[in-house]
Amino acid sequence: MAPPLPVPRPLPRAESREITSPAAPAPTVAPDGSDAPVQETHGAVPVYFISDSTGISAETMGNALLAQFPTVPFERRLIPFLRTTREAEEVREQLNQAMDGPVEPIVFLTVVDEEVREMLLGTRAPVIDFVSGHLARIEAQLGLSSDHAPARLHGLGDVRRYNRRMQAVEFAIEHDDGQSVRAIQRADVILIAPSRCGKTPTSMYLALMHGVFVANYPLVDEDFENGNLPQTIADLSDRCFGLLTSPKRLSEVRGERRPDSRYASVDQTHWELSRARRIYDYYGIPFVDSSSKSVEEMSTLILQSLTDRPTP
Repeated sequence: MAPPLPVPRPLPRAESREITSPAAPAPTVAPDGSDAPVQETHGAVPVYFISDSTGISAETMGNALLAQFPTVPFERRLIPFLRTTREAEEVREQLNQAMDGPVEPIVFLTVVDEEVREMLLGTRAPVIDFVSGHLARIEAQLGLSSDHAPARLHGLGDVRRYNRRMQAVEFAIEHDDGQSVRAIQRADVILIAPSRCGKTPTSMYLALMHGVFVANYPLVDEDFENGNLPQTIADLSDRCFGLLTSPKRLSEVRGERRPDSRYASVDQTHWELSRARRIYDYYGIPFVDSSSKSVEEMSTLILQSLTDRPTP
C-alpha cells in the first residue's frame, strides 16, 4: 500500500505579501504604437493593487483607469490576500516608504474588512477606493487630461504588453503537457504534476492574463518510481512549480475520462500524489494544492513565487 499523503507544507516565504507582476521593458514610443512621446517623469509611477482576495478586481478596475494615460510609464505591484491588521500595518509602512521615493505612488484598494481597511487608509499615500470620481483624481495627480477613451482596457493600448501575452499563449500551447521542449529554456515557470491536476488551465491563465511564459510537464510512473525529475527538466528545477490535489478529487477527474481504470483508481492517485510530494520536497520545489483553490488563486501564488525567486 502506498504511504499516506502528507499534508502540503506552506509555500516558501509565504509571509511576503508583495507580488510584482512581470513588466515589459519601458517603451520609447507611446504604448499604443503612435508617435506621441512618452511623458517625461523622474521614473515610472508606482502603482499598488491591494486586495483581501486575488486582486483581480483591483487590477481590472485600476488598469481600466490607468489605460487612459497611454504615455505614462507605470510600475505595477499586486498585494493580494491581505486579511489581517498585522499584514495591513506592514503594507502601510511599505506605502509610506514609497511616498519618500522620487515619484508619488497610486494605490487601488479593494478590502472589505473595516479594521484592515482603516489601517491601510492611515497611509500617507493617496488611496483610490473605487467609489466615484477616480479618473478626475488621477488627472489631478498626474497633471494630465485623460483620453476619455471608452473600453481602452480591452483594446491594444499597450502593444508591448499585449504582444507578450499573445507570445506567452503560443508558448504555453506549444509546451503543453510535455509535447515540446524546443524552447523550454525560455520558460519563466515550468508547472509539474501528475496527470489531470490542473496544469493546462493554470498555464493558459498565466499566459493570457499576465504574459508569463509557462511550460507544463507531466510526472509519470517512471518519475515516481525513481524519485527524480524528468531528465529533460532536471537542470531547470529552480523554475519548477508543483501542483497537488486530493486523491479523491483526482480520481473523480480521471474517472470522467477513463472510468473504472487503474489510472482513475484512488489507490493509484494516492500513490502518485505521495510520490510527487516527495519529488517536490527533494528538489525544494514550491507547490500548491489545486483541490482547494481556483485557477486565479493558484496563478497569484505562482506569481508570488516568481517575485520571491532570487536573482541569478
